Amino acid sequence: MKPRLVFVHGIGGPRDAAADLEEWLRAAAHGARAAGHGGRLSGLTGGWAADARFAYYGDLFRTPGSQGTGGAAGSRTDRQDDELVAELLLEAVDDRLADPAPAPDEARVLRHARTQLAPPGGAQGVGAPGRHVVNALTTLMALPGLRSTGGWLSARLTAGTLGQVARYLNRGEPGDGGETLDVRIRRRVAACLDGDGPTVVVAHSLGTVVALETLHAHRGEVPLLITLGSPIGTRTAVLPRLRPQPPRAPACVGRWLNFWDRDDLVAARPRLEDVVLPNASSVGPVSSRVDSDGAWVHPAAKYLAQAAVAGPLVEALTAVAES
Repeated sequence: MKPRLVFVHGIGGPRDAAADLEEWLRAAAHGARAAGHGGRLSGLTGGWAADARFAYYGDLFRTPGSQGTGGAAGSRTDRQDDELVAELLLEAVDDRLADPAPAPDEARVLRHARTQLAPPGGAQGVGAPGRHVVNALTTLMALPGLRSTGGWLSARLTAGTLGQVARYLNRGEPGDGGETLDVRIRRRVAACLDGDGPTVVVAHSLGTVVALETLHAHRGEVPLLITLGSPIGTRTAVLPRLRPQPPRAPACVGRWLNFWDRDDLVAARPRLEDVVLPNASSVGPVSSRVDSDGAWVHPAAKYLAQAAVAGPLVEALTAVAES
């Protein structure tokens, strides 16, 4: 049996889905080699080990609607998005400050960013909370996990990109048929799943939220769900907005592995087993930390190149193919 492998991407700008699929498969092959599965690499990159698909929905964010950069004249929807992004960042900063031994320079940056996100006395000012988000992100660019290999990232661009999480969770922006943005995104992902046979799902960033909600309505078998750099555990901004409540593992999932990098600011509260209930088969998320090299650790390819991530992925695909 040839299993289905579905990749679900996260936040970011417009993508070439075919190029991203190839990049993610190459990264997984690199990780598989490190995990001792060198003999199975050609099957993974050559396409005969799995029917690999890239569930692309990024173009749906280009529709008119909230952009989340905190303009002073922004709409009520813009402000709601900015407030959610501020909550997301504030909890991520608090999570890093709670680290047992943050470096002094890092702690100083985090405390300054926290003050910008939550000014003393509740001071707001023109453009808040979006202005506070951009200011805090400018400060946070000094952290290793938010640096770009080619130089500094744009704080305003990053704010707009993080705003995609808010736009999904605020469940607005109806399309021509009246369906909200989140519904249209989940339909894209659901269309890639195998309704009859098994599907192994690898989801990244915002895609972990999308995949979790999509799989609750999926009736096919998902022997393995892998989540990478997930914001699901963010207790104020994400967790209470998930559907259905209380958050639990989808019934179709047979195993759930969650991976996070300490320098990945998006993956706040990374131990999902602390906040997500198991399904009726007692399957829940099992979280593990990985450590990637480089200044920008959030990309999915960085995670997939890890032996701890790619090893179980290849093993699950092999088990399905041999069953």
